[in-house]
Amino acid sequence: MNYLIKNAAIVNEGSVNHGDVLIKNGRIEQIAPAIQTGFAVTEIDATGKHLLPGVIDDQVHFREPGLTHKATIYTEAKAAVAGGVTSFMEMPNTQPPAFTHELLEDKYAIASKTSLANYSFFMGTSNDNLEEVLKTNNKKKDVCGVKIFMGSSTGNLLVDNTLVLDNIFGGVEILIATHCEDEEIIKANLANLKAEKAVLEPADHPVIRDEENCFSSSFKAIQFAKKHGSRLHILHISTARELQLFTNMIPLEEKRITAEVCVHHLHFTADDYSSLGNKIKCNPAIKAPFNREALWPALLDDRLDIIATDHAPHTWEEKNEPYEKAHAGLPLVQHSLPLMLYYVKQGKLTLEKMVEKMSHAVAKCFQIKERGFIREGYYADLVLVDMDKGSTVKKENILYKCGWSPLEGFTFPASVTNTFVNGHMVYGNNMFDESYTGMRMKFDR
Repeated sequence: MNYLIKNAAIVNEGSVNHGDVLIKNGRIEQIAPAIQTGFAVTEIDATGKHLLPGVIDDQVHFREPGLTHKATIYTEAKAAVAGGVTSFMEMPNTQPPAFTHELLEDKYAIASKTSLANYSFFMGTSNDNLEEVLKTNNKKKDVCGVKIFMGSSTGNLLVDNTLVLDNIFGGVEILIATHCEDEEIIKANLANLKAEKAVLEPADHPVIRDEENCFSSSFKAIQFAKKHGSRLHILHISTARELQLFTNMIPLEEKRITAEVCVHHLHFTADDYSSLGNKIKCNPAIKAPFNREALWPALLDDRLDIIATDHAPHTWEEKNEPYEKAHAGLPLVQHSLPLMLYYVKQGKLTLEKMVEKMSHAVAKCFQIKERGFIREGYYADLVLVDMDKGSTVKKENILYKCGWSPLEGFTFPASVTNTFVNGHMVYGNNMFDESYTGMRMKFDR
């Protein structure tokens, strides 16, 4: 089906311009102040609404295969498109972990049948799968990146062998994404706190997983990257101290070391453990308020390059265990764009800057082919938002399989009305068209 979106406020590449966008055969055919067509189209009157490029989330955990009691690619991709996320990149800590290209392709096969959004999957690393990891050098256009858990993961996903790390950074030719926490510092902090307290609580989480733990690991990753000239992307920056490791002195396209910030670290602080407890337990931890206050200016001045979610759902039962047993992670992919629109309304950032950090910069950072911008010839991954239509997060409208959100009860001042994936309207007016599945993303490398 072809669409003509009329009278939209088009937010793209640093400006807002009113006009029409013609979608033909899955791509953006024309952008102009007023468009007339000589063929049949479905017209959508976007008067009073803003048209954005679809959000690209570079860090999600959709739990399939193996952990589907928490989530599936189908359920979380559906939640994503309802929130304006048209493409996602998913992490390797499923069961079994994506340690081989055969296992990686199994995930692509599932997504090709069930995902409403476009997709890519990270290759996983361990202390003993270097040969498989290096095969990504022959698949540069087909795989978003290689993921290293340099701390704080389960099973054999933790890569703590210095020689292996050196070989990965020295051998991998595509983007390396790292979870940076220092396992030794975490263990020492935990032991010290247990010597003082009989029972630990959620508010202890940022004490155990402190600022020093994050800085130490990020610094180590950067040393490896600088040694080898690697393309390093550090995920979910959560501390003020780490910001000194990043620069805004060169264009994003020329950076070899980039950084991501997640919506929960921009929104919550350690003060929220008293009311939300384990609901906001995540790794790296949500920390003292001065960290959040430092992240915002670093985002605005481009030391932090992109905004993502680290969407990580767990069942309600798993989150309601005592602190030490409670699983770490928050479900966020349905609500990241509405939450950032809230901050636009609050004057924290402009619509143009938000679009840059959630769409344009992600496409640049990962060299995604023909997505992330409203440009003629690009795939029509588009989102219509109503900046004056509020929506409240309630159990009834949460689409995550886990059925809960740390934002429950929060009212957003704006909402997503329509989401297009490759020119197909998969979400509109609270309804889904599930006759379509998204595409595997390709990369210009």
